[in-house]
Amino acid sequence: MIDTYACERALRDGLDKLEIVLSDQQIALLIAYLAQFHKWNKAYNLSAIRDPLAMVERHLLDSLVLVPLFREHGVSELDSQRIIDVGTGGGLPGIPLSIVFPDRQWVLLDSNGKKTRFLFQVKVALGLDNVQVENTRVERYQPDSLFDVVVSRAFASLEDMVTGSRHLLNEKGRFWAMKGIYPQKELRDCEKHAIVESAISLEVPDQEGERHLLILKPLS
Repeated sequence: MIDTYACERALRDGLDKLEIVLSDQQIALLIAYLAQFHKWNKAYNLSAIRDPLAMVERHLLDSLVLVPLFREHGVSELDSQRIIDVGTGGGLPGIPLSIVFPDRQWVLLDSNGKKTRFLFQVKVALGLDNVQVENTRVERYQPDSLFDVVVSRAFASLEDMVTGSRHLLNEKGRFWAMKGIYPQKELRDCEKHAIVESAISLEVPDQEGERHLLILKPLS
């Protein structure tokens, strides 16, 4: 069990610092997701973090820090925008973002069967009709429609992300890679495949260490 009051208070405090306004229903869904994540964490090996309050900071807020950027850069004029979270694990950042953006279509892809079973449970329990769960390797996934954004929070390297998921992007699509310290070597390794359109420093409330978002345009 989690202390829902303490977790909600920590979440609301973090959202205030990020200047993100969400509805009470969205906050309730985020806490419900956190409760499911904590409940199944040990059995499904979703995260090394066990403390629910730490999960608010390290998982929820670390994902929600992208919300203003999706509103600014995320082709918000397209109501049907399609985003895929590759290597999503326990649903980060895809589940929190799908709660904030219910009008966008989210595909959560991971090759780990336990984790995708957990994600399907979350999708059903939270009624997330805008979420599709795929249990496969990214190189093998062939979607019916291509994506506007490929996002990842924990992919092995930029080169692997770009080369492995290039076939998923439409002609105007972009890669959104969440990283810790600025990945200079990874960018050098990737420069034959994509160029950096934006490199944004992310400030996650009460979290130490560097965080960056790189928005990459694939090269033909």
